[in-house]
Parts: sequence; structure tokens; C-alpha cells
Amino acid sequence: MELGIFAKTFPGSEPGLVLAAARAAGYRTVQYNMACSGLDSMPAAIPDAMADAVRAAATEQGIDIAAVSATYNMIHPDPAVRQRGRDSLAVIAAAADPMGTRLLTLCTGTRDPEDQWRAHPANHTPEAWRDLTASLEAAIAIAETYDVYLGIEPELANVIDSAIKARMILDEMASSRLKIVLDPANLFEMANLPEQRRIVAEGIDLLADRIIMAHAKDRDPKGGFATAGKGVIDFDHYLACLARAGFDGPLVTHGLSASEAAGVAVFLGRKLAELRP
Repeated sequence: MELGIFAKTFPGSEPGLVLAAARAAGYRTVQYNMACSGLDSMPAAIPDAMADAVRAAATEQGIDIAAVSATYNMIHPDPAVRQRGRDSLAVIAAAADPMGTRLLTLCTGTRDPEDQWRAHPANHTPEAWRDLTASLEAAIAIAETYDVYLGIEPELANVIDSAIKARMILDEMASSRLKIVLDPANLFEMANLPEQRRIVAEGIDLLADRIIMAHAKDRDPKGGFATAGKGVIDFDHYLACLARAGFDGPLVTHGLSASEAAGVAVFLGRKLAELRP
């Protein structure tokens, strides 16, 4: 596995400076965000020169662009909002290869009209599932056009809120373009250690054939999010399950401050080293 971080962890709107900070903190790959180029995260346009600048900065710093964030609310109650998200997805997809990646990360969405990361009771309705499949059909068509892959992530606040639902949507969509981004902290809110281990192991086993990226954030004992290594997640167990499943892709941390990045790199790097025989 290759250790990575959200590029947006570091301040700045120039890719060279942001990627240099990631490299200095001990990372060799990033999940990029167009905000690191001074654009909106979901921009209406990406000039060719800006896409080329990302690849050039990554080459200069010796960093891989594992993915670009392309998260929008795929089941927003307003169809016009969903359409704007799809339009921006196509813009990012067109720029992905010039930037040096073929993976875009998505948010499956929520019926909450204001916050795509906030739960809503209507997420569990047949209508929400119908809107998700329609949004994914459109996104997959974009992915086919630009030869990229789409990573969806089970998130407790979103319509795909479990590994089981992630498996269901993968099977229903039946597209090799659709992949999984897995974060153990998004599979439960509060659980004792045996239950946590069971949930994580079962999720990885269920989705192993589609996991293209692993995330690494943590949960505190009260169910809130925490910096990796500062909470209750059993990272030895999580990483061992990924390794047993044959995963050898990027392990990308997020939900931390820039000042914490170097320490998390040491923590996760040590955990990865302990996996090796």
C-alpha cells in the first residue's frame, strides 16, 4: 500500500506548493482537489494549463495523483443541483488524464438540501435509490467517455450507508467503472472492539473485488471523527484485512490538520511496515 493524504489538508491554491507540503510531511500520493489549484472543488471549467500544472508539480515532487475529488450530492432533492454536479463531474473527468489520474471520487448523496454529508430520513426511500441509480448511470457514461473510474464510499449519512448497500449498488449498476473507496470510520459510529472488527472485516470481504482506494481517519469514543491514530479504530486489524483481501493501492488519510500530517505519516507508515514479513 502507498501512503497518501488529501491534498486539501495543506493550505494553498498552487499545486506545486501544496504537493511540496505533502511530500515534506512524508506522503507519496494524494487525493487531489481542484481547490488546490485555486478553483472551486467542482468547477465549471478547468483550463488546460491548470491540468498540466498539476501533473508537472506531481512529477517534480515525486508524488502520484491517486484520485481527484469530484463529490456532489447525487440525490439532492433539486434535479437542477444534481445536473450542475454532473456537469462539473464531466469537466473534472476530461482533465483527469492530463492531471495524471484515472480515478474520481464521488459522494452518493443525501436528501438534505444543504449539506451532502448530513443524514436525512428520506435517504432510505425507494425514490432516493431511484435517483441514485439515475445519477450513477449518467456518471458512468461520463466515465466511459473519458476512460476514468468512479470511487463511491459507504458513508453513514449518505444513501449508500453500509457495505451491504454498496454491494447492492455495484451489482445493480454492473459496471466495471464503478469502484469502492473504503474508510473504516464510515462503517460504524460507536461499537465495541469485537463489533468494530466484525463490521470492518465483513465490509472488506464483501467489497474486496472493487476496493480501489482505502481511507484512514478515526472515530473518537463518543462517535465523532478523529485524526488517524487518535481514536478507537484498530488500524492493525483494518490494514491486515485489506492486505488479506489483496488490496495494495493507496491508503489516504484525511480529517486532520496540516500540523498533524507528519505525525500521522509516521503512525500509518509504521503500521504498514509491520504488515510486511
